Amino acid sequence: MSYLTPDRTKPITARKLGDYFDRAAVLETLTINAQNAVRAAETPAPKEEHPRSIRERLQRNKATINTPKQDTSQREAVQRMVDREAKRAEGKGTGYDRWAAVHNLKQMAATMSIYEESGFSSPEELEAALATASAELSSVHAKLKAVESALREKKDLQKQLLAYIKTKPARDGLKAQKTEKARKNYREQHESDFMIAEAATRYFKAQGISKIPASKALQAEIEQLMREKNTLYNEYREKRERTKELQTVKSNIGQILRREPERGKGRDNER
Repeated sequence: MSYLTPDRTKPITARKLGDYFDRAAVLETLTINAQNAVRAAETPAPKEEHPRSIRERLQRNKATINTPKQDTSQREAVQRMVDREAKRAEGKGTGYDRWAAVHNLKQMAATMSIYEESGFSSPEELEAALATASAELSSVHAKLKAVESALREKKDLQKQLLAYIKTKPARDGLKAQKTEKARKNYREQHESDFMIAEAATRYFKAQGISKIPASKALQAEIEQLMREKNTLYNEYREKRERTKELQTVKSNIGQILRREPERGKGRDNER
């Protein structure tokens, strides 16, 4: 017994390949594979009951939802279904209507996929989840705005502080002047520096700052606020996308349910 593999031009004998490739071993393996195939064909596949309508599918018990979770980051965003009747009333043509029909089928499938992956067993649960998501979005948005406001204030303070620090040589020079005339002349020579210093002093007073903060400490506060802002923004973006997704799913579910009675009438007429 010999074998001819695709990468060879001459056959190779089973004796050179080893005991597992002689005639008896090969025939035994083929027999076992054939028996396994027969048993597999005779075993009936388990029947899965599917809801007869979209409404029944939406009302399924959570225990029957076995759809494996998908990586939502790789999932395309679901879009709103098109109201074809309204578009036809607006004068949209046949070509658009055909596109809308295909679009709606795709979005219906995407909607049901998200609905089941989220573990909803009724439209009411979807409504509750949307309310929760909206509340969480508002909460994170408020926190983000507060941090952004604090960050702006700290940066304004830093701007005034750095400007004030730069005027230190001029302020020290004024103190070194011995006479009033010398001080007057000195102020005139460094007028811009003293204008900046006085503006910064007014700012500190208006903000209720009696002790000027250290520059390094202020920079550390700004960096901490920036980290908080980035974290909150990422959280806000995720919750915004989730809320938008649930809003779209809710809208599509509503449109699907409105169309369900029409489908039922069509089936009854066919019968």
